[in-house]
Amino acid sequence: MILITGGAGYIGSHTVIELINAGYDIIVYDNFSNSSHEAIKRMEQIAGQPIKVVDADIKDKAKLRETFKNYSINAVIHFAGLKAVGESMQKPLKYYNNNISGSICLFEIMSEFGCKKIVFSSSATVYGEPRSLPISENFPLSATNPYGRSKLFIEDILRDIAISDNGWKILLLRYFNPVGAHTSALIGEDPNGIPNNLMPFISQVAVGKREYLSIFGDDYDTPDGTGVRDYIHVVDLAQGHLKALQKIDDIQGTVAVNLGTGKGYSVLDMVGAFEKASGKKISYKIVKRRLGDIAVCYANPSFAKEFLGWEAKLDLAKMCEDTWRWQSKNPKGYDTIHQA
Repeated sequence: MILITGGAGYIGSHTVIELINAGYDIIVYDNFSNSSHEAIKRMEQIAGQPIKVVDADIKDKAKLRETFKNYSINAVIHFAGLKAVGESMQKPLKYYNNNISGSICLFEIMSEFGCKKIVFSSSATVYGEPRSLPISENFPLSATNPYGRSKLFIEDILRDIAISDNGWKILLLRYFNPVGAHTSALIGEDPNGIPNNLMPFISQVAVGKREYLSIFGDDYDTPDGTGVRDYIHVVDLAQGHLKALQKIDDIQGTVAVNLGTGKGYSVLDMVGAFEKASGKKISYKIVKRRLGDIAVCYANPSFAKEFLGWEAKLDLAKMCEDTWRWQSKNPKGYDTIHQA
C-alpha cells in the first residue's frame, strides 16, 4: 500500500487518480488545512471506488504510528506541506515548523516501521537564483525564500538519512510550476483566500471572482519584463510520480529529478494563452515585485526522460483549457455544487 501525505491537495489528488488507474492500493493522509473533503468525494467519483482517508496532521506521531500499524505501507509519496512563497516570507516559523518538523515526524515513523521508500515533493525553488538556464539536477542548491529553504532542508535531511542507512530509496522530484486540472473538471486547484499562484489567479479573474490580476513586476530582464516560468500540466506531473514509484526499487540512496517541460513562458504569455482558451478578457495591474521571486526559471527535463522514461506531453493550450473548464464549472472551487 502507498501512503500519500497531502493526498487531498492539488497535486496529491491528481496523483491519487493516476496511481489508482495503474492498480495501486493507496491511502490518503491529510489534515485538510488547505484542501477539501469534497475533493475526496470527487476523486472517488473519477476512480469509481472508495478511497481510504486518515484525517490527521503529519506532526501527530501517534496518528502516524496508528496508520502504519493499521495498514501495510511499503512506500510513501510525501506532498504534505505549506507552499506559498509570499506567505513564507511573512511567516517563516510557520513554514519551518510545519514543513520540516512534520517531515521529521513522518521519517521517524517510517524508520520505526521499516518503510524506507519515499518519493518527496520538492521544488525548483531549491535552485535559488540559477546562474544559467535551463536548470539541471547537478546545479548548486540554495533558496531565496523560506518555502524553498524548507524544501531544501528536507532534501538535506533525506540525504543524511540515506547516508546513515543504505536501505533507503529516495526520489526527490523537483517540480516547476504545476497548472491545469483533470479533464473531468471534478478536481483542480482550489486555493484558500487570495491565490499565490498565477493560474488560479487568472482563472478567478476570468470567472468574475476577482476584479483583476496583480502582476508582480514588469521590470525583470525578460522579453516583456514579466517573470518567466516553466509551467507543467498537473496530470503530466502526477504521471511523473507514477513513474517514480515504478522506478524506486531500482535505486539506492537519493536521486533528484526535475519535472518540467523545458519551456519558459512569461506572465503576459500566460494571460494571452488563457484569454484564447477562455474567450475572456483578463484585466491586470502591474504592482511591485514580490520578495523572494526570481526573473526566469525553467528546467532541463532530459534526465527525467532518460531515468524515469517520463516527459511532459500536454501543451500550454491544454493547460489553459483544462484550467478554464475546472474554474468555469466550479466558480467557487470545491464549494460549488457540481452538476455531473
